[in-house]
Amino acid sequence: MAFEPPRRLVRALGETYGDAAAGDWLARLPELAREAVDARRLEVERVSAPGGRSGLVLLVRTPDGVPAALKVAPPFAAPGLELAALAHWDGWGAVRPLPGEGPGLLLERLHPEMSLRSLPEAKALLEAAGTVRRLWVEPPAGHAFESVAGRTARQAEAMRTAAKEDPQVADLVAAALEARDALVADAPEELLLHGAFRQGKVLAADDRAPWLAVGPDPLVGERAFDLARLVRDRVEDLVGADTGASTGRRRVNRLADSLDVDRERLRGWTLFRAVESGARALAAGRRQDGEVLMEFASWL
Repeated sequence: MAFEPPRRLVRALGETYGDAAAGDWLARLPELAREAVDARRLEVERVSAPGGRSGLVLLVRTPDGVPAALKVAPPFAAPGLELAALAHWDGWGAVRPLPGEGPGLLLERLHPEMSLRSLPEAKALLEAAGTVRRLWVEPPAGHAFESVAGRTARQAEAMRTAAKEDPQVADLVAAALEARDALVADAPEELLLHGAFRQGKVLAADDRAPWLAVGPDPLVGERAFDLARLVRDRVEDLVGADTGASTGRRRVNRLADSLDVDRERLRGWTLFRAVESGARALAAGRRQDGEVLMEFASWL
């Protein structure tokens, strides 16, 4: 069968890693996917669409007939670190890797068509909070995961460039960078984090857990950084509502209190991550997405 990458994957890889690197890998993707399938002797059912943002996900069956998911990701997306995090969690709050050798990540099959975004907002946030708290554990000894300080330092450089090219975002970028500098200066903990946690990254499972996280971009640092992306879920609905600003600020406080996270630290990381995402969207030409994120950030 044809292993055509979903549009979401093409756009996300180009925006995050550059069109040249992404294009080279995407051109080889059909061959890479076939090699991974053949090496593990898998039967392919279909490509999962719209899929994820870091790799092609195939719904497959193992030689024993067990339903599974095979993720084929480029080396620059660090699939080895994703696998290391999933192996460390070993199914506690997250999808479990399946045994076996071969290219790609072979994972237990969840229900990709049903994420927390299918639930009413209040219920989705409650389930998300219950899921993410399970992931916050001590990292394994000798780990190779990036730190929050290291990742955000690289992002900060791109944000400074964006501010120079678009003076309209300069004030928000300055505020976000100031918040980031203060937060990394006195980080209270160093836990293993999901790194990209939001409602769409939590899928319906079966008997052992109702909901499990997928697609981590793991790093180590404080819980408030991990929770910050969840705060702005369904941001388009927030921005479109008359009470969006007050609702967004209340969401920061409710999530912080429910997970015993400092409110101001969560507010600061939410500001930084929203501005970083907004600046990246604007630089990629996604003007509407970028402006929505910047408006959200201005409320904080």
